Amino acid sequence: MAVLTVSDLVVELITPRGVIRAVDGVSFDIDAGETVTIIGESGSGKSTTAMALLRLLPDDLAVISGSAQIDGQDVVGTRKHIGGIRGRSVALIPQDPMTALNPIATIGQQMVEAIRHAHGSLSKAQARERALELLRQVHLSAPERRVKSYPHELSGGMLQRVLIAMALSTEPRLIVADEPTSALDVTVQAGILDLLLEMQERTGVAVLLITHDLGVARLMSDRIHVMHRGRFVEDGDVEQVVDNPQHEYTRNLLAAIPELGAWDDPEDPDHPDYIDPVAETAAPATDPAAEPAAPTTRPEQAGIPATKGGPRP
Repeated sequence: MAVLTVSDLVVELITPRGVIRAVDGVSFDIDAGETVTIIGESGSGKSTTAMALLRLLPDDLAVISGSAQIDGQDVVGTRKHIGGIRGRSVALIPQDPMTALNPIATIGQQMVEAIRHAHGSLSKAQARERALELLRQVHLSAPERRVKSYPHELSGGMLQRVLIAMALSTEPRLIVADEPTSALDVTVQAGILDLLLEMQERTGVAVLLITHDLGVARLMSDRIHVMHRGRFVEDGDVEQVVDNPQHEYTRNLLAAIPELGAWDDPEDPDHPDYIDPVAETAAPATDPAAEPAAPTTRPEQAGIPATKGGPRP
């Protein structure tokens, strides 16, 4: 049975300028151990889809219709199930690790709270031991010291590892990863993606990945849905979509990826624009057949004032 099933999801946002249909009838599903990616440019409706499924959009500003089930529980037709699912069966890895945590609570306090929310029978001491174990699993150095730290004392990559550990602490069946690497340096991104793959292989969790980065999608995904203006314009297996795109929008996304060409060094003697610095600075050879140069005349001898205030002829 699918962990997440979505059918004809529509999200309409109420704005001062009127109603905007941000998500327009999308359908997809995710099985256990599978990663499905929604990819598209900023404003295409990717994150709105994820926030609607988690019921994190305010009811007075967003009208949600269609159907969606997480772990067999309806999350669109009613709100009565989402409170028992969120933070238990489903967990969120937010987009910006620098702002996702409470700045006035330590990492340990926040992790203990999340663990006890999902496993109410654990004592604070047991939850703290579980927090340390999870921080070791996500390869965060010196976890005993990190649990006493405040968020501002850790780097972005460290904070993202903490958020992944918190997501895993609930033992979820589904993780929604909303641009989990967009706020990180490229070298840190690679480590976080490797960690997500490792966690999924070990736990079998299903992942809904939201990204605008085709490189990330290609590495992480089993299937891809390409989103444009609130609709899926193309979907399929990752190799099919990336290597043989059918829709023009998908081809444009692929064409927007910068490519590094061959190294072009103008100082290479074989380069067509190479200029020999020795030949450029050498004095020109005297041609015996050339006409003799005109004699040099001093300005004052020609009746021209040598300076601005000199005598005029």
